[in-house]
Amino acid sequence: MIETIIINEQVFIMHYSGALFWQEKEILLISDVHFGKVSHFRKFGAAVPQKAIAKNFDLLNEVLTFFSPKELFFLGDLFHSSLNQEWLLFQDWVASIKPKITLIKGNHDIIPDENYTNIGINCIDELLLEDFLFTHHPEERQHLFNIAGHIHPSIKLQGAGRQRLKLPCFFKSKNQLILPAFGTFTGTYTLTPTADNEIFAITKEDVFKVSLGS
Repeated sequence: MIETIIINEQVFIMHYSGALFWQEKEILLISDVHFGKVSHFRKFGAAVPQKAIAKNFDLLNEVLTFFSPKELFFLGDLFHSSLNQEWLLFQDWVASIKPKITLIKGNHDIIPDENYTNIGINCIDELLLEDFLFTHHPEERQHLFNIAGHIHPSIKLQGAGRQRLKLPCFFKSKNQLILPAFGTFTGTYTLTPTADNEIFAITKEDVFKVSLGS
C-alpha cells in the first residue's frame, strides 16, 4: 500500500493513490486531480460515468484518514478548466476537512484565486520550504530538491511471454521527484528511466519499487 523513501534526511511516504506524505512536517502532497474534467467531458457528450466524480472525493477522504495531515498541498491542476458543478462539491468537501490547504497553481488552474481564497485556500505559484521546492511544472534549481507534478508519469513494464503493462509511477531523479496524477480520469505520459532514476509504480492497491536492472 505504501513505500517510504528518505530525501535530504526527511521521510516521505508514497501512497498507491499517488499521494505523498512528508512525515516530519505532516504535509500531504497531491498533484493533478483535475476536478471538473468529468463534468467538462460529459457536457460535450463524452460517455464518462458520473460516478467518476465521486471517486476522486472518496480517494481523497481515504488518504486523509490514512495520514491525518496538518496541511494539504495541491501541486497544480486541481481543476481541469473553468467552474462547473464539481466546484460546489469541492467547496463542500473543503468545509468538511481539517487540514490547511495550499494550491500551487498549474497550467490548468484558470479559476480566479478569489474563488479559492473565499473558501480558505491559499494560492501561490511555488513554495520553498527548507531545501525543498514545490512546483507544478518540474524545475531545476541549484541546491534544492524539487517535488512537482504536471507530467502524469508512467512506466512500461515487460514480463515473461512479451507481456507489457503501463503503470503510473513516482519518478525520482537525483534532485527531483515527480508525482503521478491523483485524478481518476487522467492520462499518463511514459518516461524512460536511466540507471540514475528510482521508479515506484502504483496499482489500484499498492506501490512498489521497480527494479531497473531486470
